[in-house]
Amino acid sequence: MITFSATTILILALVAAVVVAVGVWAYSTANRLDRLHVRGDQARHALEYALARRAVVTRTVAVAVAGASTDDTVAERAKRLVALADRAERADWSDRETAENQLAAALSALDVTGLPTQLVAELADAEARVLIARRFHNDAVRDTLALRTRRPVRLLHLGGTAPLPTYFEIAERATPAAGTGLEVDSVRTSARVVLLDEAGRVLLLRGCDPMTPDVPFWFTVGGGVEPGETLRAAAVRELWEETGLALDSSALRGPIWRRVAVFPFNGELIRSEELFFVTRVDAFDPSPASFTVLERRSISGNKWCEPADIVALDASGETVYPYELDRLLPEAVAAAAADTDPEVRSIR
Repeated sequence: MITFSATTILILALVAAVVVAVGVWAYSTANRLDRLHVRGDQARHALEYALARRAVVTRTVAVAVAGASTDDTVAERAKRLVALADRAERADWSDRETAENQLAAALSALDVTGLPTQLVAELADAEARVLIARRFHNDAVRDTLALRTRRPVRLLHLGGTAPLPTYFEIAERATPAAGTGLEVDSVRTSARVVLLDEAGRVLLLRGCDPMTPDVPFWFTVGGGVEPGETLRAAAVRELWEETGLALDSSALRGPIWRRVAVFPFNGELIRSEELFFVTRVDAFDPSPASFTVLERRSISGNKWCEPADIVALDASGETVYPYELDRLLPEAVAAAAADTDPEVRSIR
C-alpha cells in the first residue's frame, strides 16, 4: 500500500490548486476574447454600413452639384466624386483606408453653399456617423489587441485561429458639410448616460447657465470627452464624478443616440456633439464625487424621473434635454435590456 507524507499531500494540493486556477483563468480569458471578437465584428459591420451610407449620400450630392451649375469644371468634379464613391464602396478592406481618405479629401473641397439645406444636413450626418463608427471600431481593436498580445494568452493560443484585428485610420476633421453656420467659441464631443433604475426611471440633473441662474433646465448625466479619452471611458468617468456611481464600461449599451446642439453657456457659444449610452442600475441617492468649480455653480439638484415627470417639468418651463425624452425612454429601456449595441440614430 502506497502512503504519502503530509508534505507530499500539501505539494500535490498546491499543484492541483495552481492547475485549477490556471484553468479558470484560461477559461475566463478565452470567453472574454470571444466577446471581444464579437464586439469587433459588430463594430466593423457598423463601420462598413456607415461608409456605404456616406457613399450613397455622396453620389446624391454629386448629382445635385452637377445639376446646379453649368460650369464644365464643376461637372467634372461631380463625376470624379461619383467615381471616388464607387471605388471606395468596391475596394477590398485592405485598400479601403486609402479609397475612403481620397473620398473624404474630395468632400472637404466641395462647395456645398448652393445645395439644399436638407442635403447638406444629410451629408453632415453621414460624415459624423463614419467618424463615430471608426472610433468604436478602433476602440474594439485596441481592447482585443491589448489582451491577445499578452504572452500567456499567446503561449496558450487562447485567441484561437481568429486573425488579429487591425485599426482603420481615416482623417477626422470638420468638413464644410459639418459646419453650423455660426461662429462658435468651442467645439466638443460629449459622452452622456441615460441612467435607468429598476422601475425604468431616468436620473436627471438640474442645472443652469451661470450667466442666467434664473432659467433652470434638466439634463442627463455626462460631459465632455477629454483628450485621448474614449467615449466609454468618458461616460464612466462623468457618471462617477456627477453621481458617485462607479460602473464598468461593459455595463453600458450604445451609443444609442447622437445629438448635435449649439448653445450659450457661461458666456461662450458651444457646439457639442453628444453621444448617449444607456445602462440600468438599482435606484440610489446620487452624491457627486468630483464636481468642478463650474459644476458646483451650475448644477443644483437631481431627480429620478418617469415619463410623466419629464412632461411636467417641460410644462413648468424647466426644459428637459434631450427634447421629448419622455417618448424616447421606452427605446432606452429596450436598449439597456439588449445583448448587443443598437445602431446609433440622431435625435433633437
